[in-house]
Amino acid sequence: MKLFGHRRTIRLNNYNYSNSGLYFITICTQNRECLFGNIINNKMVLNNVGIMIENLWNKIPKRFDTAQLDTFQIMPNHIHGIIAIVGAGFMPALNLKFIKPTNDLFYDKRATTRVAPTIGDIIGVFKSLTTYEYIDGVKKNGWSPFNIRLWQRNYYEHIIRNEYELNRIRKYIRDNPLNWKNDRNNLKTR
Repeated sequence: MKLFGHRRTIRLNNYNYSNSGLYFITICTQNRECLFGNIINNKMVLNNVGIMIENLWNKIPKRFDTAQLDTFQIMPNHIHGIIAIVGAGFMPALNLKFIKPTNDLFYDKRATTRVAPTIGDIIGVFKSLTTYEYIDGVKKNGWSPFNIRLWQRNYYEHIIRNEYELNRIRKYIRDNPLNWKNDRNNLKTR
């Protein structure tokens, strides 16, 4: 008896997702719950949760120095964004050591190498941080609790291959609030 279905991957075979490039990302809330605000007069009006999501999205380049942000839009129950991975490849990682007998921490000048983060690493950290902050907001600020998970298990990604595609996706992201009535993520219209 098969308990869990096979989850189809949208990843390209043999593609290194830490490669430099542009990635179109969509992340949906679990069960497409509208948690981030509302569309009013064809514009997204963020609530406190939406503001927290936006703030953490904008901090991605501080956490990942190979990531740059492009067009971004929060919707009531999902987000769209473009992330550029630049200068990726092997990166130096500083070696931490302790000096005996004082136990002072210092950086060893000999660096090791580590693989640059992938788009999956970046999204995984973003989802973890936003979930933690949301739980904290539930406890401290009375935000409505989410059911089991904040985000769906996976996310949508698309490698942007040329400037025409980039401009088309940017327009799609910017126009998303205008098209909310017909959006497949809007459960009120189903």
